[in-house]
Amino acid sequence: MKPDVDRLLEVAAVELIGKIGPALPTRYEQSTTAALGALLLATREEFQRGAARRIEENRILRGLFAESLAAVADGDLRARLENAARGSDEDFTIGGLEAANAVLRGLLVELHAHVETLDTPAAKRLDEAIWNELVASTERRKLSLSFF
Repeated sequence: MKPDVDRLLEVAAVELIGKIGPALPTRYEQSTTAALGALLLATREEFQRGAARRIEENRILRGLFAESLAAVADGDLRARLENAARGSDEDFTIGGLEAANAVLRGLLVELHAHVETLDTPAAKRLDEAIWNELVASTERRKLSLSFF
């Protein structure tokens, strides 16, 4: 048997929201069960897109690091950015991709803090590119909420 995680989460959520929750005696139990059902649906959405989102974001961050090298004045930071830009995802589990993403996002914070200390046209363009990516990464994480 191959468990279908997507289907399991959908069925469990529908049962909690549509049948089990309404049959419970108190409003608290009903609302708690509905919230658990909604969390299952959100988990289902993240299950579907989780790996792709992380792979895409890691690729974008590495590209941003490659583009940033000329604007970075700090030699140590530039070397770490160059190393990260040459990297690639090797572990395609959610945990592995998330760990790589955490390292890359930490480096992005360092890069952003550094760029904000510089007063050059290249640094200003890089600062704008970083902000654009932060907005885009927030959009990539947004839940559709179509289940509400």
